[in-house]
Amino acid sequence: MSLVLEDLKYSKQHEWVKIEGDIAIIGITDFAQHSLGDIVYLETKDIGEKVEAGESCGTIESVKAAEDIYSPVSGTITEKNEEVINSPEKINQDPYGSWIIKLKEINKEDLNQLMSAEEYKKYIETLEQEE
Repeated sequence: MSLVLEDLKYSKQHEWVKIEGDIAIIGITDFAQHSLGDIVYLETKDIGEKVEAGESCGTIESVKAAEDIYSPVSGTITEKNEEVINSPEKINQDPYGSWIIKLKEINKEDLNQLMSAEEYKKYIETLEQEE
């Protein structure tokens, strides 16, 4: 069973978002990193770029696959986690401690489209049953 933290919101593409004031902190979930396997490469859009909810804001590659990272909310990239970009395996070790990007000027209404921890747990349970 994948770890799901209570104080975050989740997307169906397995990204998490934490809101701190006017900043959205974004990463990928424990379920996503398990599905990907050993993560070997991470790339994000540049600081200052605007992203829309549901739009790719980066790419993550593992030994199994390359996947887009989708922004759960609209906003402007204000920071990239260079430590995780330089050592992407940190996401495998601590997916919730290894944020990928931070956004400012976020559209808080986008949060209404995301799942609570409880909803996300139910969602990934249905995916695990399908496998």
